[in-house]
Amino acid sequence: MNAPILDNVLAQLRDALTANNFSSAAAIIEKLRPADQADLFTELDEDEQLALLVELPVADSADILEELDEDEAAELVESMPPEDAVRIMEEMEPDEIADLLGDLSAEHASQMLSRLEDPDEVRPLLLHPDDSAGGLMTSEFLALRRRTTASAAIRALRDWKPDRENIYYLFVVDAEQKLCGVVSLQDLVIAEPDTALTDIMDADVIAVQAGIDQEDAARVMTRYDLLALPVITDDGKLLGVITIDDVMDVLEDEASEDFQRLGGAEPLDRAYLNTNVLTITRKRIGWLLMLFLTATLTGSVMRLFQGELQAVVSLAIFIPLLIGTGGNAGSQTTATVIRALATDDIDLGDALRVWWHEARIGLLLGLGMAVIAYGRAITWESDPSLALTVAASIFGIVLWATGIGSVLPLLASKLGIDPTVVSGPVMSTLVDATGLFIYFSIARIMLGL
Repeated sequence: MNAPILDNVLAQLRDALTANNFSSAAAIIEKLRPADQADLFTELDEDEQLALLVELPVADSADILEELDEDEAAELVESMPPEDAVRIMEEMEPDEIADLLGDLSAEHASQMLSRLEDPDEVRPLLLHPDDSAGGLMTSEFLALRRRTTASAAIRALRDWKPDRENIYYLFVVDAEQKLCGVVSLQDLVIAEPDTALTDIMDADVIAVQAGIDQEDAARVMTRYDLLALPVITDDGKLLGVITIDDVMDVLEDEASEDFQRLGGAEPLDRAYLNTNVLTITRKRIGWLLMLFLTATLTGSVMRLFQGELQAVVSLAIFIPLLIGTGGNAGSQTTATVIRALATDDIDLGDALRVWWHEARIGLLLGLGMAVIAYGRAITWESDPSLALTVAASIFGIVLWATGIGSVLPLLASKLGIDPTVVSGPVMSTLVDATGLFIYFSIARIMLGL
């Protein structure tokens, strides 16, 4: 639903809430899709949210909690009467319940878990970290034996009555619950009724272990165009299934984190407008202070070459041009390398090849920029030697920036640091100081200072 329509619905919702007409407010929300319901929900006060969650049909309340940011959902559950919270949680998927319980206090989570109708369905999911494949999977899946016929499998599917997100594939296991095959719903439907699953299953099953990072699991699904991905133990037993909707959430969260880190800030744990000012300040101040301290290197370099600046004041005119170009060239390189790392186009073993690739690119870019810089400099200051100094400097700075920009993300990845932290402001600030050193060093030589 587009923004203007949502704004109109929000106005109607606020009017109903102002009149304390919660049944009308609930009726307004019921007509919307879960994602739109959650968007409107975040615009309301907590008291209004709690009143509506109780008033809405349980299925709608469960959908809203699943769509909300984890911290927001946890705060609402902790504020609700336990019986209302459990009633809503019973309608949620097991993996969503596990994620929600993981965000509650230990005491509150234990209380909610004990009240669930089937806690054993959720407990195994709590054993895995939230950011792992085990933490992302759901325990709701259909696993059948190899000798099961197609008609029996369809009957089992009808008896199970799964949500639509769980019926992409049926998994085949042996007597020890080890995964041995997968059958697509399409193959099952078109098979002859008496055909055994072992005759129509694909034995070459792509699966991941529970302990791998959820982002790696998401990459596997996107690489092989899977709608569901089985999660297994070290000895091959089927534990659960990751569905495509969960992977989309992971990719969206990871992209959001990367964008925020590219700007030189820690990722937010919840929606921007729902994050208080102090929290955002705390997440930004650390990087801002680090960038500030790094930027003092630029001042130190200028103090080191103060004599050269006083001798040829015109050198200062070209400083913004040079350091800006160097920072941009470095950021272009880091962005490209980070993306290649994210898509597994390169890995740490390709460091030398990446450097050599970017070195040649830097040579071509540097030469092109040097020609343009010479023309710009000669029109500003009619001194060929100064223009040549600027041209040589920009060539050296671009070459240096592309070189260092190709190595830093790989080095960060090797040290276990998110490569995105070395891009954007960090890269620009680093290249500023080193670029000035290159500029003044070349000026000292070429201008005889």
